[in-house]
Amino acid sequence: MKRNFLAVFALLVALIAVLPKGEISHAAESAKAECVLEVSSRRVLHEENAETNLPMASTTKVLTAILIIDSCNLDEEVAVPKEAEGTEGSSVYLRAGDVLTVRDLLYGLMLRSGNDCAVTLALYHSGSIEAFAHAMNKKAAALGVIHSKFVNPHGLPDKRHYTTARDLALISAYAMENETFREIVSCKFYAPRGWQNKNRMLYEYDGAIGVKTGFTLAAGRCLVTCAERGGMTIVTVVLSCPDMYGRTKELLDNAFQNYSMVKLCERGKPVEGMVALSDFSYPLTEEEEGKIVIQIERLGESGSEEEEIAGRMRIFLEKDLIFSQNLVMIEP
Repeated sequence: MKRNFLAVFALLVALIAVLPKGEISHAAESAKAECVLEVSSRRVLHEENAETNLPMASTTKVLTAILIIDSCNLDEEVAVPKEAEGTEGSSVYLRAGDVLTVRDLLYGLMLRSGNDCAVTLALYHSGSIEAFAHAMNKKAAALGVIHSKFVNPHGLPDKRHYTTARDLALISAYAMENETFREIVSCKFYAPRGWQNKNRMLYEYDGAIGVKTGFTLAAGRCLVTCAERGGMTIVTVVLSCPDMYGRTKELLDNAFQNYSMVKLCERGKPVEGMVALSDFSYPLTEEEEGKIVIQIERLGESGSEEEEIAGRMRIFLEKDLIFSQNLVMIEP
């Protein structure tokens, strides 16, 4: 028996050693749905069942948090309403009448997954859970989210409450561009309240900077993660994934191994006597770098004394337009 075990182990080691570069080994069990997205470009690098509607448990709180951050004064004090006390599921054990700042509540929401914090913030923002859910859906729609519906701020089970891996990745990418949100979800320990972050990725994955775990029996194990390496910021979403940490690490490793941010346009750099007004970088594989086509079109001179549009730049990945911008004349 021992000899057979050693033979099988040796075979597995040999197979792993010869896996082609860039392939995901699937040592961890895949999720029901998953998405990998580069933040600045919103380019999807990998997806599987990414448009499937699924419950998402406490990863809901990504949207709750960024909605509050975008619209509230984080230093304002809030009295905990009686409706929030004893909210089922994960909690920071708030009592009715407790007074915390909005900032405190956000840390409790994202580090400890406090459902009582979620209810307190929702009622503070909108006056009712229903009104806050309406605001969540409005915010999501503004971010290009079209396959999700939110009916509560915490993600407790409700058949009317669901998202997709791609939608949640888009919401999370937007949130991670906010410095305050990023500061909160990357915090390992919030000293004012003695709260430790539950998210193991912050401790186990090099470059991890957030964002949120989630679990209910209905949703299974869900995880949204953001990590930075080599000037590239990646968001991953796994929904209903038994080994959510292991699978997320595989997805991130694969993305960082196979893609890099390539600067395709530099602000102020001369281009046929004209200059671009903004930088542009895009995540590309080595093979894709050779398939980039940059087209420059001159529009002629109008004689205007103001800074004028002199041309147009279009950047294609093969036949797909990935970026365009106007060009202006170089100042004499």
